[in-house]
Amino acid sequence: MESPLGLALGGGAIAVLLLVSAFLSGAETALTAANRARLRQQGSEGDARAATADRLREDKERLVRSILLGNTIATVLAAALATSLLLGIAGDAAVPLVVLGLTLLLLVFGEALPKTYALHHADRLAPLLAPAVSRVVAVLAPLSSFAALVTGGFLRLCGMKVDRVAMTDPTDELRGAIELHGGEQEEEEIRAERAMLRSILDLADVEVSEIMTHRRKVVAIDVGQPEEAIVAQVLDSPYTRLPLWQDDPDNIVGVLHAKDLLRALQGRGGRVEGLDIRAIATRPWFIPDTTTLLDQLQAFRARREHFALVVDEYGSLQGVVTLEDILEEIVGDISDEHDVPVAGVRPQSNGSYLIDGTVTIRDLNRQFEWRLPDDRASTLAGLVLYEVRRIPTVGQVFTFYGFRFEILRRQRNQITLVRVTPPAAGGEDAPASGPAA
Repeated sequence: MESPLGLALGGGAIAVLLLVSAFLSGAETALTAANRARLRQQGSEGDARAATADRLREDKERLVRSILLGNTIATVLAAALATSLLLGIAGDAAVPLVVLGLTLLLLVFGEALPKTYALHHADRLAPLLAPAVSRVVAVLAPLSSFAALVTGGFLRLCGMKVDRVAMTDPTDELRGAIELHGGEQEEEEIRAERAMLRSILDLADVEVSEIMTHRRKVVAIDVGQPEEAIVAQVLDSPYTRLPLWQDDPDNIVGVLHAKDLLRALQGRGGRVEGLDIRAIATRPWFIPDTTTLLDQLQAFRARREHFALVVDEYGSLQGVVTLEDILEEIVGDISDEHDVPVAGVRPQSNGSYLIDGTVTIRDLNRQFEWRLPDDRASTLAGLVLYEVRRIPTVGQVFTFYGFRFEILRRQRNQITLVRVTPPAAGGEDAPASGPAA
């Protein structure tokens, strides 16, 4: 029979062990559920406890292993003490009483209650608990490492490959946070911000061939023309930089800047006769069509240039790309008083859209929050051709990715106008993929 003092001390020890278990359970939930970006920001602003929490999360496997080990030790000790105390009181009934009573206590006060509270206050609790948890991890480091060694050896004996837990890709975390941006709100401002953030992350994955102005739409000037004709073309053009070609449109010999032309004319008192256009023009800068937007943006900044000519692997001119084109990929269309309005998308009253075949998939996805794939084709016409695997005729209708595509106009082998009906306007669910004529 235990003395009252022994019972009091034993009960107090069990209570302390239950508190330790609750602390470790709550700390594990708080540290794993806390927003790491917020912890990193607070740490950079001088919050030592937040910095400690961030360091603990860097090796999440070691953190969880140490907390689990500490929790197991506390639970086993509590069970042993409770059994020892009750044996002198209840005899053979001590074991079932300990199993039932301690299980309920641990479940409610050692697991459910602290974890639930920590889950709802993770960002606040993580920095508060981090210093103490850091000491627990340091004390249990030898046992934790030994347990990891034994566990890994046993798994290898069973033929299982053991790899270190892979850290989540920060870019994927950012993409997920961007998709959550705004919550239930769908205001135009929220959609615009979300599109901009997505575009910044995509700069390294998009090639200049996807956003360039195609050679068919490039305004270029024949340098062999009379000077008066060249000056007139420059003044009539909405662009400030114009490629110059000689003998063949593919033979680009320079890039003429309107400001350089006007400066030269001013120096000659406005006389056009005898003006050497080739001397005014700058050397053309050719880049591969596989250059990513991120690389090209950095190249524009390094060279302090805003204009480049895009060529394919054979050296043939494909189009031109400007700094403004890349910026528009981030912030959307940038128009000024000299831009030529381009009609590409026309909403219809029934929820469908009349879209030119040359409109890019990326622009459609950004404008309407669609999810059409842009890794297989850069334009709407290209996506239709890729999916149907043939050149469709006017009037044909196809359904893929949940959208309905009706061919309205074709010019020779080029699709020039398509009626696109998104899933919300279609009235019925369409197949996720695969053309259906």
